[in-house]
Amino acid sequence: MAYLAHISDLHVGSVDFREELLLQVVDEINSSSPDATIVTGDLTENGYYSEFLKAAEYLDMLNTPVLVVPGNHDARHVGDQTFREIIKGRYSTLVKGMYSTLNIKSQDLQIIGLDSSEPDLDYGKVGRSQEKWMIEELHQANDKGLYRIIALHHHIIPVPHTGRERNVLSDAGDILLSMCGNHANLVLSGHKHIPHVWMVEDTAFATAGTVSSLKLRGKQLSSYNTVDIDEDHIEILLNSADGEVTSLAKYQNTCR
Repeated sequence: MAYLAHISDLHVGSVDFREELLLQVVDEINSSSPDATIVTGDLTENGYYSEFLKAAEYLDMLNTPVLVVPGNHDARHVGDQTFREIIKGRYSTLVKGMYSTLNIKSQDLQIIGLDSSEPDLDYGKVGRSQEKWMIEELHQANDKGLYRIIALHHHIIPVPHTGRERNVLSDAGDILLSMCGNHANLVLSGHKHIPHVWMVEDTAFATAGTVSSLKLRGKQLSSYNTVDIDEDHIEILLNSADGEVTSLAKYQNTCR
């Protein structure tokens, strides 16, 4: 049905950014030819204009449809304005205010992007207007029988092995209820640099690690996720920088 790449937390401009790791992943994605690449924020370290220009150069190398949402680092130093200027012109993003959507009609799925960033703050918020728009998009996609994916930077549910919880969405409870109650199939996020999958009712919540930064916990390696969707099952795979590929989750496809 569909094959997707999910990368996050590039942190271009950080002393911990490693270009060779990102270029390796770009080559892997182009070689595997996914139906789309989803980028869940923190393209930059400081939200500087020069960092966005460099990050955009890397993303331009991807030979797939791309959906990009901003992270908390991207919203620093008026980076929210720079994101709209540089990223909007290149990718399927921000097509309605601060919201984004990407339809892959041949693959019967819809990806809904949300901006959870707040200027110069590490914690996130979706807000009532985006929540309302998200619900409308979910209903329309459901009526069309589409597989429904939501992408945002901040995690909805606390991620294991990340220490004291500090940066979850301030409206996480309401957004979690709306996502599950309105039948989102898969929610993709980044932010914590730890790959993990939670299952809540019929919705999977998958976080990605950092694709090109050494801001890592313990023995974690830089990584990205891929999502393989067929008629019967969905499998979320962890692709580590050392070339190892492991399954984070495999579960029944309940979208009919």
